[in-house]
Amino acid sequence: MSNHTALQQEAFEANMQLPKLGLVLFTFGNVSVADREKGIFAIKPSGIAYEELSPEKMVIVDFDGNTLEGDLRPSSDTKTHAVLYKHWEKIGAIVHTHSTYATAWAQSAGHSHLWHHPCRPQYRRHSLRSTYGRCHDCRQL
Repeated sequence: MSNHTALQQEAFEANMQLPKLGLVLFTFGNVSVADREKGIFAIKPSGIAYEELSPEKMVIVDFDGNTLEGDLRPSSDTKTHAVLYKHWEKIGAIVHTHSTYATAWAQSAGHSHLWHHPCRPQYRRHSLRSTYGRCHDCRQL
């Protein structure tokens, strides 16, 4: 039995809203929910279909990105969630969606992920030095 049942339940319920609201397809996207007092969060496991998801399958991770509880691999976005929780104390949950309109906009812009990256106050094409997923300003990912 998990010591984090309530957190896992809350994350599970939030994740189940994504397909219901048409915000994700297949296994894409996720929600994580933080317990700031414990310095942990629950996040959807990677590659698990929403119809197979249950509260027990939610993975417990600390704010350094270490898996503390769960048999499944956490989302590939876990490190990003961990950095956000660690550095922005008012964040209580994170939603990562692949909605049709957001994805279409991102594809038409070709680089939307850098526009909303929290570590980069302003997008500058000439400042990019490597692939998406590594912040060159804070060096966290």
